[in-house]
Amino acid sequence: MRDQGVRQLPRDVFHIADAANWPGILSGGLLCTAEIAARLGRDADVYEKLISFRPKSVEVPKVAYVRDQAPMPPQALRNCLDEGMTPGDWYGLVNGHVFFWLSMERVNRHLRALRKRPQILLTFDGWRLAEAYSETVFVTPFNVGAALRRAAPRGRRTFVPVREWQKRAWTSEAASGCKPRSASHNPAELVVRGSVPDAMNFLKEIQLKAEQPNDEA
Repeated sequence: MRDQGVRQLPRDVFHIADAANWPGILSGGLLCTAEIAARLGRDADVYEKLISFRPKSVEVPKVAYVRDQAPMPPQALRNCLDEGMTPGDWYGLVNGHVFFWLSMERVNRHLRALRKRPQILLTFDGWRLAEAYSETVFVTPFNVGAALRRAAPRGRRTFVPVREWQKRAWTSEAASGCKPRSASHNPAELVVRGSVPDAMNFLKEIQLKAEQPNDEA
């Protein structure tokens, strides 16, 4: 992942976890929402709430606090998804991955949005993580969890394998007939398909971000 002549990921990558999820992370690593739903089973009361659009966060006692998807409602997604892809397809795609931010600017922006609940900021060794998950690790050019305010067009192509990005930048992400993004465009997220059960092996730092008053920026 660090060959000369290819684009490099930042050494540090970041994941913001609700403080309620810390015990589960310690014991089982970082689970994607699809994995949480699968473990609960289709008969669980919250199963459909987890796998479909979540207008509100879903709390599964003693299991996980799963955040809402209010920034990407179905009506907004319909205007920006590739032909043939439905909002349900997109939720399934997003729910099947674990996400890491690549810049502190984006981390701080997200922490402000989550200030109503205590959060834990986890810093991981991005190089080692990408090497360990080399077959299932991707980068995205924007925050794929938001689809409001001039939402970028998106589809499965939005998830670019890290090795592909390192060698060919955003060529594969470009929509058919469109010019690729500039090679200098920095990725917004590092994404692992499935879960990261051994996440603690790559952990560098833990910071507790306490709940803030609602009127704080």
